[in-house]
Amino acid sequence: MPLVFKGQMRPAPLIVLLVIALLAGCSATDTYEQPAPVPEISASVELETVWTMYVGEGHDDNFLYLAPLNAGDILYAASAEGEIWAVRPENGEVVWYQDLDEDISAGVGGDQGNLYLVTRDAQLKALSRQDGTELWEQSLPNEAVASPQSNGRLVVAQTIDGKVLAFDVNGGEKAWQYDSDVPVLSIRAAASPLVGADLVLASLSNGKLMAISTETGQPVWQYEVGQPQGRTELERLVDVAGEPLILESAAMVVGYQGKLALVDLQSGQEIWSRKESSLQSPMIGSGNIFIAGADGNITAYRGSDRRELWVQDKLSWRQPTQPVVYGDYLLVGDYEGYIHMMSLEDGSLEGQREFDDEGLRVPFQRLQNGNLLVYGNSGKMSVLKLPERD
Repeated sequence: MPLVFKGQMRPAPLIVLLVIALLAGCSATDTYEQPAPVPEISASVELETVWTMYVGEGHDDNFLYLAPLNAGDILYAASAEGEIWAVRPENGEVVWYQDLDEDISAGVGGDQGNLYLVTRDAQLKALSRQDGTELWEQSLPNEAVASPQSNGRLVVAQTIDGKVLAFDVNGGEKAWQYDSDVPVLSIRAAASPLVGADLVLASLSNGKLMAISTETGQPVWQYEVGQPQGRTELERLVDVAGEPLILESAAMVVGYQGKLALVDLQSGQEIWSRKESSLQSPMIGSGNIFIAGADGNITAYRGSDRRELWVQDKLSWRQPTQPVVYGDYLLVGDYEGYIHMMSLEDGSLEGQREFDDEGLRVPFQRLQNGNLLVYGNSGKMSVLKLPERD
């Protein structure tokens, strides 16, 4: 079925809606893998609840990544039905609430003055951080599921057909557009662009990490995270579905059926790489690198030489979220809404909590006060913490 692109009719690429039971259970060599059962463990640690609220109906059974925006003193959270909350992270007190009366597919991004989101009918909207009132809107050429991001001068949105578009934050005037090649089949991914002072880093469905000039919209360099291989379109999937992790002058990136690599930010030259397959961003903590594999296995690599330290395979095919280092533990969520706590040292499961029976998709976030923000698919949003040690 064709899609409308600014008055033009173009054939649309076939986009896979990843209810990841299809993809995470279906690699280049596997037809389908049954998710592992919830591991039975003797918990030695538990997470305590600081506060809980419900952000409308959350993702409302849509495959979305509506991660809250942690702005330090305020959290901004959105539901798929267009409800926006601004709340205080320390106690969940609601500062303001807005109902846009429009469904949302991507958000929330923000800068010092504005919030940004994209509606289901591909409208990029800028809202005031003060009260959520609409400041301006601009039409995008196609749907977006990745949160728009801003450097304070430009807000950049990325659409599912491989377009990266920049707009002036003050009035919404379009600054530039970059069009990438897209494969016939791709993942309905949610890797937001990273917008710096000089470069925009865009993770693309063609397996490339693209650096684009913020001034001109022209490509500066590209790095091939994955190279399509195989005869079928499913075998040739190489999407970069997770945002790169910025480490001073380098970016760490991982792709599906591709590799984990460290790339120089100025030149795009590879510093090192190793074979890997993941739909999530990498995580670093305690000098090590942690990856949630596309097969659900959690792997720790030593940061100095990328030697494999341990693998936790009891979460196979449970569609883990991006790993997050929290205290002495590594945390992931899964498709059934469980939070799993692993030892950083050896990956053993040391804690477990059933959080949201509709599942967990967006990564957990560390708050300034050291607590943990968790947002489930149903709209349940909580701040949790580790118990105080005696």
